[in-house]
This record gives sequence, C-alpha cells and structure tokens, in this order.
Amino acid sequence: MGGVNGVSSGSRIQAPGPWGWAEPPPAPPLGAGGRRCRRSRSSGDEPLLLLLLPLRGPAPEGSEMLGKGVGSGGGSKAPKPSFVSYVRPEEIHANEKEITEKEVNLHLLPGEQLLCEASTVLKCIQDDSGQHGICGKLVCTDFKIAFLGDESTLDDNEPQFKNKVIGENDITLHCVDQIYGVFDEKKKPLFGQLKKYPEKLIIHCKDLRVFHFCLRYTKEEEVKRIVSGIIHHTQAPKLLKRLFLFSYASAKQNNTGPPHQTVMFDTIKDWHWELERTKGNIKYKAVSANEGYKVCEKLPAYFVVPVSLPEEDISCFQGRGIPIWCWSYHNGCALLKMSAFPKEQDDSILQIQKAFLDGTYKTIHKPPYENLKTEELSNSFISLQEIQTSYSKFKQLFLIDNSSEFWDTDVKWFSLLESSNWLDVIRRCLKKAIEVVECLEVQNTNVLLIEENASDLCCIISSLVQVMMDPYCRTRFGFQSLIQKEWIMGGHCFLDRCNHLRQNDKEEVPVFLLFLDCVWQLVQQHPPAFEFTETYLTVLSDSLYIPIFSTFFFNSPYQKDINVHQRQLSLPLTQTKSSPKRGFFREETDHLIKNLLGKRISKLINSSDELHDSFREFYDSWHSKTVDYHGLLLPHIEGPEIKVWAQRCLRWIPEAQILAGGPVAMMTKVLEMMEEVKNLQKKIDEKPSSQPAPPLEALPLLRRPARLSSLFPFSLLQRHSSKPVLPTNSWKTLGDEEDLAKQEDEFVDLGDV
Repeated sequence: MGGVNGVSSGSRIQAPGPWGWAEPPPAPPLGAGGRRCRRSRSSGDEPLLLLLLPLRGPAPEGSEMLGKGVGSGGGSKAPKPSFVSYVRPEEIHANEKEITEKEVNLHLLPGEQLLCEASTVLKCIQDDSGQHGICGKLVCTDFKIAFLGDESTLDDNEPQFKNKVIGENDITLHCVDQIYGVFDEKKKPLFGQLKKYPEKLIIHCKDLRVFHFCLRYTKEEEVKRIVSGIIHHTQAPKLLKRLFLFSYASAKQNNTGPPHQTVMFDTIKDWHWELERTKGNIKYKAVSANEGYKVCEKLPAYFVVPVSLPEEDISCFQGRGIPIWCWSYHNGCALLKMSAFPKEQDDSILQIQKAFLDGTYKTIHKPPYENLKTEELSNSFISLQEIQTSYSKFKQLFLIDNSSEFWDTDVKWFSLLESSNWLDVIRRCLKKAIEVVECLEVQNTNVLLIEENASDLCCIISSLVQVMMDPYCRTRFGFQSLIQKEWIMGGHCFLDRCNHLRQNDKEEVPVFLLFLDCVWQLVQQHPPAFEFTETYLTVLSDSLYIPIFSTFFFNSPYQKDINVHQRQLSLPLTQTKSSPKRGFFREETDHLIKNLLGKRISKLINSSDELHDSFREFYDSWHSKTVDYHGLLLPHIEGPEIKVWAQRCLRWIPEAQILAGGPVAMMTKVLEMMEEVKNLQKKIDEKPSSQPAPPLEALPLLRRPARLSSLFPFSLLQRHSSKPVLPTNSWKTLGDEEDLAKQEDEFVDLGDV
C-alpha cells in the first residue's frame, strides 16, 4: 500500500512509509537564546515581551520586585506590577546574531526547497499560568510550514516516540485546514491577497492541531512575505504535477525499500492469491479485460467477476452494471459491488440497460441455490453531503484556540457533540455493515452493493464487513492489503475527497476518515482481536496529509500509473480567492437543548425498534455468547457504546488529558504489580539463609504511570491544566445545588416521547 507499514513492538512506532509518530517533547517556554518570554494572563490575548530574564547568571537589579508581578502562575490573580520594563523591537533585531546561534536548523527532505521565512516570530502557548511566547523563525517550504525555536527539554523528558518526517512544530501544506488573522483583537479568516497584514497568525490543521504565531515584532517586509506565502501555498488551487510527491520521488536517490508483505493487487497473480485464500475461485475469476485501462479509467487493470459473466460484457457500458467481486465467505456466499448506470430519460436506452442488468444478475442470482440481495447505497443510505456537514461541525469541537475557550464550551460540549451528528453517522455505517454480515452469515445470501461510482460508501461497507468477518483483515498486513484492494484499487478519489489540490471544497468529504473511525470503534471494543492498536489508526489518519507516499494522493490506479514516474513541472504561481468558511454553531437556547435531549433519548429508546426482527435476533444472539477473537466480530452499536476517538481528537488539548490515566498507564501499573507479586513469591520460596531478593527492576520501554497520560503517546505532559472538570464560573451560572436540581428537572423535557 504505497509504503504503508504498521506498528511494531519496541520503543518506536512504525507507520506509513519510513516514518513513525512520537510523543511531542514537553518543552518549557523558552525564547531564542535560552531566554524565557512570559506575560501575565490579565494582559489580553496578544503576548507581549514584558521581560527577558537570562536563565543563568545573577538576576538584574529590581528583578525580585518584577518577578512578583509578572508571569506568576497558579490559580491566584497576579498583582499589577509597579514597574514594567518593555523590550523594544529594535533591541530584538539588534540581537539577531545571538538568536541565530541558538535556532534549530531547518531539516529539508530530498527535493524540498525553502520558499519564504520570517525571523523574530513568537509561537504562543497558553496554559493556566498565562501565555508563553517562544521566539524563533517561521519558514515555509514547498512541503511544510515549520517553526524553528529553542524548545530544548531536560534529559529526563526525552520523548520515547518520534515522527521520522514531521517535527512537533511542522505542518505539511496539505494539512492546513483554515488560516485566521488577528486584527485589533478580532479574528478573521485569511484568503487571497491581503491589503492589511495581521498581528497574529492562527493556523487550524486537518489533524486538529492549532498553532498561534505572533508577528508583532517581525519586520514588516518579512510579515508580508511569510503570510502571503503561507496563504498562497496552502489555499491556492494547484495542478497535480505541483505536488511535493513528485519532486521528492525524483530527488530521493534510493527508492528501494524492504520487500512488500502487503498485497498490492496490481497484478493478476495477487487477485488469484486472494481468490484462493477466500475459497472464491470456484465461482469467480480474475480478468484482465481492463489491462492498459482500455475499458474504464476508474477500474483497476485487473479485477474479479463471476465465472459465468462473458468478458465482452465488461466493455459494454465502460464497466458500469458489472458485479465486481470483493470477498467470499467460507459458506460460498460473496460480497460484490456495482457502479450504477447514470439516470437516463431515453426509454430505449433504459430498456437496453434493464436487459443488460437482468443478464448480469442471473450470474449471481440462481435460486434456490444462490440468492442475491441488493443494497442501493446511493438512495437508501447516508449521503456524502451529510457526512461532510456532520464532520465540519464535529471538528470544531476540537479546534480550540485557547484554554479559556475550552472551559467556556465545557458545559454544553455534549449537546454540541450531539448536534454534529457524527457519532450517529458512525453508528449507521456499523449498522449497515452488520446487516450485510447477517445476510452472508445467517441467510446464506450474496450481497451486491450498488452506488453511483462504487468508490465511496461501497468502500466503507465492504471494508467493514471484511474486518468483522475475516480475521486476516484484523492483522497489520491484512488490514493494509484490505485498504489497497478496496480503496486504492477500488478507485476511491483521495485527491478530491481530501481536497489536496484545493480545487473544489464541495468534493472534500472525509470518507476514509469515517472508515477509520468505524474501525476504531471495533478496536476499542475488542482490542485482543486486532494485531494493531489505535495509535496505528491515528498515524494512518495523519498520513492522509503527508505528500511523500503515493497511497493517498490519487483518484484512481490509472491516474497514479500515468503520473507517478514523471518529474514535477515548474509552473507560474496564480493567486485565486477562495470563499471564507463560516462558523458552524449558534448560541444555544433552552428550547434547542430540550429538543436535542428529547431526540437523543428518543434515538436510544427507538434504535432497537428500527432493526428488523431477524437482524435483532442475530445481533442479540452473537453478543450473548463468548467472543471468539479469531472468528466473527460484531460491535455494540447502542448509543452509549459509540464513542469519540479520543486519542486522535483530543491529543493536542492538554486540558483533556488525564495524568497517570488511560489504558497505557493502567497496563503499566498492572505489569509493575505483576512483577512485584512475582518477586515477592520468589522471596517467600527462598530459604531464610539465602540472600535477600534483589530490588525490583524498572520495566523496559515503559514510563512510570505518573508520567503517562490518557492521550499517550501524543500527550504534552508539561502543559496540563489544573482547573476542575467543571469550572467555577460555570457553577456560578448554574446556581446553587437546589437550583441546579430544579433546572435539571426542567431541562430534560421528553415531550411526547
């Protein structure tokens, strides 16, 4: 799968291609030259250089008085200082030589070129003690945006996990979601050419990171260059040949990696192997009718069809109306997919298409020996627009600009989550997949998935069915082979759905991310059944926006084959204005909250009634038995069981992590206790005259639970929040305990439910 590796044991996590993710190093707020930049919380949103105190050497005269007034952390409000020493921008520029000596060097990949840069930029970090500004340089290359600052950490805080390609302060150009500028304390989206340049730059990323850069102390010419460069290279429409993928491939000298254990399905031999593995070679055959893409550019060169289907029928309607094999079950039933015919007004053409479909259906529908059930996903299932709208609302919950915004939305967070409808979209996908599983497992019926192009919803459902029914797809290489077969060779439009070229925002739909979220639900409900962990899925979701591997940057195998071996073309730049994105949430009213709660509880009450009797019987029967992790695997789809993918969504929000909590910390503690019990048992078994038992040895490759968190390995341990789960100001708005109880009684209004 285009250089996709999995998660291996050891202290480093492997991921797609020659790279791994790391726990970002927790960095103290240091400025360039080893200086600390700090401002008190009461100063507003824009960080000011109030003090530059050297970390070594004697304190300047009067610094004791100033230290009491500026940057004092904790919950108490800092007293206003009687004297403040401001550092002028001229003094900063005068010390650029010292700053340069302390800066982190820019690491460039093969073929990567520096486009623009700006010095004396502050990367803003906010926590309970105020805002900290780390001074450094902001650069933009044809691959990424990078901040170079002195964020050196102590030796005992060295990260155990590290991304081999992307640093903690690196943002690939394809990962930028939205750019905002702050003008006179007002946040506005930036696009096109600017007449006025902002004092502060805020970048929202598709992996849900948020970066704040203060440009107040940067030279005006450098501000214009870096802001214009970032806006253009992240938002202007591009040509496919302009992707960094091509310049990297041509510049990298050694392209030979380890041999693939992932089945790539780019030869007819791979399809024969898959047919033999699934025992589908009796009823189905691999064909090469599309070799050279002479029939259809959306289909792969090789694929599988029913044995009784004449090969000349494949070219009749450019591959449409042809049942394409996905997978066979051990009872002989098969899962297939089909591209639907476009809607026609001409009756004669409709009659021809109907006759053609009747003929193809007979190849897989032979009652009473073989029955067929069709699933029209384009009409009776969720729409792509609904997925797009739902995720657009959902991601706003995690793009938090500052700590105050996080706590302000804490009280209404669950109602905002419910209104996004994202968890319900996941539930509906899992439910549809279970319905297909029930047809294959219980009813012994072939299932044909039908969609307009069979490359979006078909990919989700067919992949989920195979993950649930085929243990091979729950291994690392099996899962990667599944993605290669159903998504890459299945013609999913990654280039359009991820909007890598920025040519059409309406086509951007997180279909593959929805699939990964559905798989995560299975992984977190049945972890022993999978060879990979949620961290592998998180890293896989991040690889969608790294233009080094060809896996997720083409719309079809044909597009990849004609482009992947050609060099990048140097083309002139053009400025194009894109429409600003509007906010997704309005202020809630009591009436809206009551309706949401009523719908939520109604959904939980009626969800079981929506399922037909045979499905309900199959679902309940399976969950009443002991789970066989090497056999069929079904998820729980009741409302409370579908959860937020916390590791991916909350990993960049320090306030959301639980220190010394989470599954990794719990497992570490259990292992330590098991080791302690083992040593105590050994001590008891020893004779009284023998030597005392040796002291307990630290467990290899694991940190102590006190340093782990619920968001491991992505957590920022030095930036956690000490605020309570429900802030004090929220309690004040709710009133005392008696009033709160009364409000809850009024709040939950079920109406006619």
